[in-house]
Parts: sequence; structure tokens; C-alpha cells
Amino acid sequence: MSDYNAAKESKMTKTLSLWNYFTIGFGAIIGTGWVLLVGDWMIIGGGPTAAIIAFIIGSLFLLPVGAVFGELTSAIPVSGGIIEYVSRTFGDKASYFTGWFLALGNGILCPWEAIAISSLLGEFIPALKIIPLYEIMGATVYLPTLIISLIFATYVIMLNFKGASEAAKLQGFLTKLLLLGMIIAMGISFFRGGPHNLTPIYDGISKGSKSQSIWMGVLQVLVITPFFYAGFDTIPQQAEEAAEGLDWNKFGKVISMALLASGIFYVICIYSFGTIVPWKEFVTYSIPALTILSVIGLKVFSKIMIFIAIMGPLGPMNSFFGATTRILLAMGRKGLLPKRFEELDKKNGTPRLANILMAILTVIGPFLGKNMLIPLTKVSSLAFIIACFMVSIACLRMRSTEPEMTRPYKVPGGKLGIALACITSLVIIGLMVIPGSPANLNFVEWIIVILWFVIGVIFMLIQNKK
Repeated sequence: MSDYNAAKESKMTKTLSLWNYFTIGFGAIIGTGWVLLVGDWMIIGGGPTAAIIAFIIGSLFLLPVGAVFGELTSAIPVSGGIIEYVSRTFGDKASYFTGWFLALGNGILCPWEAIAISSLLGEFIPALKIIPLYEIMGATVYLPTLIISLIFATYVIMLNFKGASEAAKLQGFLTKLLLLGMIIAMGISFFRGGPHNLTPIYDGISKGSKSQSIWMGVLQVLVITPFFYAGFDTIPQQAEEAAEGLDWNKFGKVISMALLASGIFYVICIYSFGTIVPWKEFVTYSIPALTILSVIGLKVFSKIMIFIAIMGPLGPMNSFFGATTRILLAMGRKGLLPKRFEELDKKNGTPRLANILMAILTVIGPFLGKNMLIPLTKVSSLAFIIACFMVSIACLRMRSTEPEMTRPYKVPGGKLGIALACITSLVIIGLMVIPGSPANLNFVEWIIVILWFVIGVIFMLIQNKK
């Protein structure tokens, strides 16, 4: 049975609206990176202006890829749809490795976000740094932050066991919280700062920069923007749970809207924080987006932003939890993983075994310490963009192999637009794997990629024998 036929007979709860899908993608993309790293973006780019330009270009760069996901998902609305798209065009082996790496890329972000919560609690509430338990890779794990992080993670796990609609409610709340943070930054910039604080436009202080051209700063930020836009792929992974009567043409546009909204969000935040005080002063503080509000005497707003920062990781954790379990569900349906992965909970209609495995992976996170998963950040991004490339070339090929397939939404520009998505994905992959590139993987990260590939080959051979 194909994923598509299985979806028609599926007992998964169908409740998600267009707004739910938007918040799933937007929350997965934004997270807490804008709070923690906005100062680093300015340093890398040589100023906020270069960072703003880079994030605008990065958003536009990925729009064709988002449109490709929109076309295929609206035409084939199944859980873990990437598995079905690639299987129908390039066979089960290509589908298996696409799903295998995407499961790594998405799944590892759940324990990572759990670690982030623990780290943020210790950073912003020093009183919690008591009762040290042990040290791992130079990072100390404290009992209070560990317990609180586990409570947060357990809450997300319970929501996902109950079903997509419950998890979507959390995403709606977090989206409003993130928007509140943006509004606070905008308001303080308007009343306490001004565009004059953007000068010098380019300072050339970015790491490794020998050029006084602002475009050198733009390039150095641009190569890392895919890391901060990853997450829009979580929208199509849960397409099978769409509410009855959903407008699939509008659904196809939701993914691009989430990308554009995220780009606007990032640009507003970089501008706002870069103009509260002179940006060269701003970047001298530790976690400046939070510290600066206290420095200028706005301690109440500083506490609000700290709360938003601590809650922020719940968004990506929630979105990627749901997306990864649907990928494993789809691989089970295809026979790429044991059939037990396609079993649904009789009460809630959620993928039972996949949820259990992701729950275990997520709660392990806080025990590992904040330095354990750092190398996996870029590995996750590489896995994500490889999946984007596979989906893009699958979409291009299906225009020829399945021209009569109903497509409620189509990529603007037709085959040319799809080809642009293929090229965009390849360029980003090249930036991550070509030696000498500012974003290429290091030795440890390559070891992780190769090891995961080898494990995947072993599992595939075992499954084939069965």
C-alpha cells in the first residue's frame, strides 16, 4: 500500500487549520536563536545592516524550495510526505536515505532544545546553578535546571501523544509570545534609539574578514541563514492531519508565508536591537538582546524577554517532535522501517512507537550538557537541505512522469521555478561541504554524517532480509 492510499484509510485525527500549520512552521523556524545570537550576527556581518541584507536574501533564496514543498504536499497530503515523493520518483533506496537523514536532522533538535532550556535557565537565573551533578565535555549539569528542563520536555511529549491539535495549541501561544518579543524590541528602539545607531554601516570586524566591503559581511552571514530558516519542512510532515475541507491551494502558500514572515521577523529584530544603542556598544554585552534592556534601566521588559527566551525552545521542540514521528510513520508504511512504526494509538490516532522513541531521545537531552550536541547543529542543517534538494528534483521529475496529477497549488514559474529550487539547494549544500567554504563541516561533523550513513546502510540491509 502506498503512503497515499494509507493516508486515505488513516485513522489519524484531522483537525489542523491553516493557522495551525503556519504556527507550526513559524515556531519551528524562529525558536530562540534571534534572542541569543542577534549580537553574533552583527559581529559576523560587520554590523546590523549586513545582517539585515543577508537575512532578506536568505529568505528569498529559500522561497522556491518552500513553494516546491507546497506543490507536492497539496497534491499528496500524507504524513512524512517526503518519503512518498522521493519513492515515487527515485525508488525506495533514495527514499530511505532521504528519510533517514531527515529523521536525524529533525529528531536531534528535540534533545537540543531541551538542552537549550536547561542552559538558558542557568544563564538567566544563576540561583538555579546549585547542586552540580556531574561535568560532561566541559559543561556542568545542575539538578534544578535538569528537573525544570525535564518538566518542559515532558509537557511537549504529552501534548504530542495526545495529538496534533493539542500540540498546535502550544504553537499558537508561542507564536503570540514571539510576536510580543518583537513588538517590545520595536517599541524600545523607537522611543529610546534611532537609525543613527546603525553607524558605522560596515566595520569589517567579522571573523576572517579582510575586506572593507559590506558585501563581504553580507556573504558571511548569508551562509549561516539556512540554519535559522530550517523548520518550514515541519509543515508538510503533518499534512495528513489537516481538517476536513481545508483549502489546499492556500495550504501550498502557507509554507512560503511562514518563510517570509520569519524573514520579516528576523529583519525587524536585527534592526530594533541594532538601534537601541550604538550597535558597536550593543555587541560588547553577554547575550546583548537581554542584557541591554537591563542596562538602559528597563528591567521589567528585560524579565519579560528572559521569559520569552526560556519559552522559545518549546516551539522548535514541539514542531520537530511531530515532524520526526511522521517521517518514521511514513517509513514504516513503506516497509523501510519495521511495520510497527505505522501503528497508531487507538485513542489519539498518533504514531505510537515513533512517539515513544522521540520521547526517549528528548528526555535524554538535558542529561548530556550544553556542549554535547554542538557538532550536530550543522549536521542537522545539512540533512535538512539534502532533503530539500531531493524533494525539489522529485517535484521537477513528477511534472513529466505524473503530468495529470491534481495539483491544487503549483510552484510559480512552473518548471523554471522548480529548477531554481534545485539550484538553490545545491548551492547551500556546496557551501556546507566544499573545503574552504565559511560554512563547511569540520572533522567531527563529517564523522557524525559518515557514521549515521553507515548505520543507515546496516539497518536497510537488515530490513531487506526480513
